[in-house]
Amino acid sequence: MNDDRNGQTAVIFVSRRTDADDEGYAAAAAAMDRLAAAQPGYRGIDSARGDDGVGVTVSYWADDAAAVAWRQHAEHTAIRERGRALWYDRYSVSVATVTRGYRWPG
Repeated sequence: MNDDRNGQTAVIFVSRRTDADDEGYAAAAAAMDRLAAAQPGYRGIDSARGDDGVGVTVSYWADDAAAVAWRQHAEHTAIRERGRALWYDRYSVSVATVTRGYRWPG
């Protein structure tokens, strides 16, 4: 994990999964992780999902332009549409600029 995320753009994706197609979802998520990591400006990702299906994924980007380019990537767009149709009950996306961060243990 990068200790200094100051100035990076954080895309915060909060979702609730359906029970549909766990195998397809896992394959798509792994493919999107690999694809995102290959994009210019990608700086990392943190993700967690609870037993209730609610998850939070934060992807980090060098700047807003890199985050927007990822949002507009054709493969990402196609998977997002599949997610809306099949894998997610609901989701929200928030975009922020990191101004301060902490890490423990230091």
